[in-house]
Amino acid sequence: MDSASTLQQVVESGAFQELSPQLKVALFLGGMAFLSSALVTMTAFTRIVIVLSFVRRALATQEIPPTQVILGLSLFLTFFVMGPTFSTIETDAIKPYLAEEIGGDVAFQNAATAIHGFMLGQTRRADIALFARMADVCSIQTAQDTPMRILIPAYVISEMKTAFIMGFCLYIPFMLIDLVVSVILMSLGMMMMPPMIISTPFKILLFVMVDGWQLIARVLSLSFQ
Repeated sequence: MDSASTLQQVVESGAFQELSPQLKVALFLGGMAFLSSALVTMTAFTRIVIVLSFVRRALATQEIPPTQVILGLSLFLTFFVMGPTFSTIETDAIKPYLAEEIGGDVAFQNAATAIHGFMLGQTRRADIALFARMADVCSIQTAQDTPMRILIPAYVISEMKTAFIMGFCLYIPFMLIDLVVSVILMSLGMMMMPPMIISTPFKILLFVMVDGWQLIARVLSLSFQ
């Protein structure tokens, strides 16, 4: 049984309200640790951080931008892409729960439904079918019936496949620059000169001239629609 289902059962049973304050604090801290994992695997973060890492490697700029910048940009792009989903969670789950209009079980279910819908829209059917066969689950009649323990790993591998496809497309123009520079150096008899020294400034110049960061941010945002 997955962690999300276990947490849902605890909330629905009402047992959380009967726990001692110490246990509530322990469960809260454990939930925070689960929240960081959920942010990475159940949102747009996976695709964004992989694509931005591909950009840095394609530019051959070593650690520029720094890893902290890549992670920070990925995080805030994730918040931007997930904005509609987070707004739905706030409207349907958080605000009614804080106003005591709904219980914790209903709030949890509404939040899970919003995340479920987002992941379902980005996951390939073949990936869902793969994990459904491995889990021997035959009760899935519609896409909305996909349980979280099947949808989450299917979503992650689907996101990684999409990110690697986008990374491959990013590599092509920079690879052509490396190829042209290598041919020119060989024709000049400068075979001992590392092509990377000459090609890197040209790749940076090309990336800046086409406003690469704006294009990357736009493509990443539109890829989730």
